[in-house]
Amino acid sequence: MLGESAQTGHGAEVVTPAFQRALANAPGKKLVVVRLDYAPGAKSKPHHHAPSAFIYAYVLSGEIRSQIGNEPVRIYRAGESFYEDPGAAHRISENASRTRPASLLAVFIVDNTDGPLTTPDK
Repeated sequence: MLGESAQTGHGAEVVTPAFQRALANAPGKKLVVVRLDYAPGAKSKPHHHAPSAFIYAYVLSGEIRSQIGNEPVRIYRAGESFYEDPGAAHRISENASRTRPASLLAVFIVDNTDGPLTTPDK
């Protein structure tokens, strides 16, 4: 369901599913929550999400460097958040530090039948 980005290894993020539930007041939609942990210097491959996915991301610790679509590259620190609209390309998602870990919580609102949640770009 998480697609290829749900992998571990040197230089990659570690994705841990945290919660999933159908949304009773939004038929056909579900809420999916995952935690992403980045070792120092780790990064995700450029990717996109399921076509219906709206994503809210909250930085739990450290600093995350991110670029969504053609927006400027930004660094988000612990306690800050950002979002991704459906269909957005996530060009950069990485730990901004080479010495400290970083983590974020990603909350997806997605169609029940849509997936995988994340697909690496080619």
